[in-house]
Amino acid sequence: MSATTAPIVHHARSDDILAFVGGRAITAGTFVADVQRLAARLAAQEQARRYIVNACADRYQFAVVLCAVLVDGRVNLLPNSRAPTALAELATRYPDHIVAGDADLSPGLSPSIVVDGLPGTESAWPPPAITRTAEAAIAFTSGSTGVPVPQVKLWGSLVDGAHGEKTGLGLESVPADAVIVGTVSPQHMFGLESTVLLPLCGPFAFSDAHPLHPEQVAADLAAVRGHRVLVTTPVHLRALAASAVTMPPIERIVCATAPLSEDLAARCETQWQTRVLEIYGCTETGQVAARRTVEGPWWHALPGVAIEERDDGFWAGGGHVTVPAPLADRLKLRDARTFVLEGRTTDLVNVAGKRTSLAALNHALLAVEGVIDGTFFVPDADDANGREARLIAFVVAPLRTRAEILAELRTRMDPVFLPRPLVLVDALPRNATGKLPRDELRALVEKHMERRA
Repeated sequence: MSATTAPIVHHARSDDILAFVGGRAITAGTFVADVQRLAARLAAQEQARRYIVNACADRYQFAVVLCAVLVDGRVNLLPNSRAPTALAELATRYPDHIVAGDADLSPGLSPSIVVDGLPGTESAWPPPAITRTAEAAIAFTSGSTGVPVPQVKLWGSLVDGAHGEKTGLGLESVPADAVIVGTVSPQHMFGLESTVLLPLCGPFAFSDAHPLHPEQVAADLAAVRGHRVLVTTPVHLRALAASAVTMPPIERIVCATAPLSEDLAARCETQWQTRVLEIYGCTETGQVAARRTVEGPWWHALPGVAIEERDDGFWAGGGHVTVPAPLADRLKLRDARTFVLEGRTTDLVNVAGKRTSLAALNHALLAVEGVIDGTFFVPDADDANGREARLIAFVVAPLRTRAEILAELRTRMDPVFLPRPLVLVDALPRNATGKLPRDELRALVEKHMERRA
């Protein structure tokens, strides 16, 4: 590796374990051979296409496509959903594309490559090196507050971010045989950084699995050998902790995408004799800070990253964040590298002259015994027909009544913030990373209003 390039794999030897596919150990050399074979298929395409829509659900196949695209000198497009309509919209936005997937997700999209059949049986070494300034991928914001916005990611920044995460989370003390199992999609920035790039930058391995339910998580963790690292979200972690599933030993848990309560983190640490770590970041910057949740509210910037307060908010830059970018949260800075999160800049709630945040309201709601999931929703001004918008809460609590939940909420918040109405639902429309896109919540509101009409 030179100062201008970085390899696709940082493991020392070709026979180092890099992945587990269906419980089978895959070496770094096998991965490199798979990458080179797919890169040759891409190069043989009749029409040269700059963008490859990486729509693989299987994490190993996703990683092979990611690296093969780089070797062939093209750019990965990382859709924030694998739904046919989302892929079609992305294809329209980037007509100079090929779709690569582990299934024929969208027959109407052409041309496409199906990458089933990986891994192979050959081995190749050394791993190819990629120019650090190469455009490696275009990720998209989640759409939870609006239309997804593209964010270009350079290969060098992604590699540096993975090394920074390892240092910032203290994973250098984790044994080299650690295997990462993730409940998050590899197309999401958190999933890309923590379940694909982190193991590629060594010395760890990763599982091809993408478990969602507690039983699946336990089974996929048990299927790998070595010290286990679970990469997940607060939603998945809450469900896992509340289940009766027996978990195998877990060395570390890494969590992101939404605030994690100290109570839940402490419960998980005690229940599984592990350490729960959090990552803070966004699609625009990637990961920028980390903390161990039970040690308090202070976040610590990753190596080289600094936080700056400007007139228009807080910005992160330095280290792997080569282009400073704004953060969507309000912070309390102790210094340029240490801060407390005070809530998103867009989640302030003002009712009858009193203010709070959606984060505080949701924290109170989720603290109610028997509430499995829930969220407050503030209708847009247009939806309120000129009146002051009333707060709505959607709650998953099979064993509790509306009256019981409201009674407990009255002890936790000012009465002006009580939801009107509180709607019991079977499930919330969370996406693969546990977030709640605003359009989905608005549709849920409309569905509720239709039932009342």
